Amino acid sequence: MKKLLIIIIIGMLISSALRAQNELNSYLETAARNNPGLKVRFNEYMAALEKAPQAKALPDPQIAFAYFISPVETRVGPQQFKISASQMFPWFGTLKSAENASIQEAKAKYELFEETKSELFNNVKNNYYDLYFNNKAIKITLDNLDILSSFKKLALIKVEAGLVSAVDDYRIEMEIYDLENSLALLRDKDYVLRIAFNNLLNTEGNPEIIVPGDLWTDDIAYEKTAALDSIRALNHQLLNIDFQQQALVYKKEWATKKGNPSFKIGFDYAFVGKGENNLSGKDAFIFPSIGITLPLYRSKYKAMVNEVVYLESAKADEKINKINVLETVFEEAWKDYRDANRRIVLYNRQLELANISLKLLETDYSTGNKNFEEILRMDRKVLKYNLELEKAKADKQASISFITYLMGK
Repeated sequence: MKKLLIIIIIGMLISSALRAQNELNSYLETAARNNPGLKVRFNEYMAALEKAPQAKALPDPQIAFAYFISPVETRVGPQQFKISASQMFPWFGTLKSAENASIQEAKAKYELFEETKSELFNNVKNNYYDLYFNNKAIKITLDNLDILSSFKKLALIKVEAGLVSAVDDYRIEMEIYDLENSLALLRDKDYVLRIAFNNLLNTEGNPEIIVPGDLWTDDIAYEKTAALDSIRALNHQLLNIDFQQQALVYKKEWATKKGNPSFKIGFDYAFVGKGENNLSGKDAFIFPSIGITLPLYRSKYKAMVNEVVYLESAKADEKINKINVLETVFEEAWKDYRDANRRIVLYNRQLELANISLKLLETDYSTGNKNFEEILRMDRKVLKYNLELEKAKADKQASISFITYLMGK
């Protein structure tokens, strides 16, 4: 029966943790739908997609109308007015290079959107874990106040019996006042955290947030080297730089092709009035007219290419710097993850010993031992280890969330 009871309790804890994880996933979905900062990035990406059709389009054709105030006499009659139409054609491949550059820039914008979404999810999770810890801190403080109340009753009995000084009662009163002040601060903090959480989700009316009674203790699903490799390959900030670099390759192609001639093809249509011969009144159709634009001022086009070359060098250095920064940040996060794991083990052990010690001291005090100060000191340790254990659980999941964010997951 004892084993069965343990299995049932463990099953209930696992079920509760799974429900809490489902709630968190639901909050993440709400944030993805509603967060205005994320919507900004998405609309910037959609706007960037509209640049490609603009870049690949030919220049607008030109149409001109000329009216002869004094008709020009020709062999077939007087010219009255003329219509001209022309179309400019850039050098072969120029428009395609511009289109490709715009497509790569749009992909870079998309990676910024994904980066913003990953950062938002990390912020939502961290705020959720802060809410969990603050909620547990309130519960632990209330439980400790109950324990101190029982100590106070015991102390009053011994004071009335003349076995101890009234100082014991005053000491416990001071402890209770300190905890009540801490409890008031925790409740104020809980309100602020809930406002911040609902603002991340952009929900109206500050609806109730469901936090787990006990936080799950899942480990990170990746080895350290695999996580670091994933950061180098999939981090959205690095992918953003990659697409910007590819856009610069096409921009250099575009700048090079801009230094080549462009061509113009057109036609003129002249309207001729009645003359004095058999051809009078016949309109004259003239086709074609061909023009060419000669890029004689080479310094301009050379500067355009050099500009892109410098930008390519800058982006290469930016990527190296970003990799170095991300590796440093990752090592710090991995250290925090390992530290949180160690603290969970430590404070579980310390809390168990502190609880045993507190019960022994309480028994000693009730049977005549006058060392009440030691009871209060041990009670503070129990409170501290309880809080530190829950903080370590929250810190562990926050570290996993941040590492996952760096990995671009």
